[in-house]
Amino acid sequence: MGQTGAVDVVTIRRRLVIQGRVQGVGFRVSCREKAEWHGVSGWVRNLPGGIVVVVAEGEPEAVDPFVEWCQNGSRHADVTSVDTSDEEPEGESGFRIVR
Repeated sequence: MGQTGAVDVVTIRRRLVIQGRVQGVGFRVSCREKAEWHGVSGWVRNLPGGIVVVVAEGEPEAVDPFVEWCQNGSRHADVTSVDTSDEEPEGESGFRIVR
């Protein structure tokens, strides 16, 4: 009774609260493009006060470099802080901009 060769896929979920000049500079669109490129699911949303919230879900090898990108953001963004917290994965599919 050996293993069938199946590999368990680890999924993680991170919530990022991003502050700085991150609204009105194409951050959400760039964020979605970068998430899709990395194969990360989740969403991005502007909040009042110039804050952007990102939820990223996927394999650590995809989420970690995406989170690293968020620490700098799009070309015209000026990220001053990123508060990151781990959450339980919810089975996100695709990456969307939430309005």
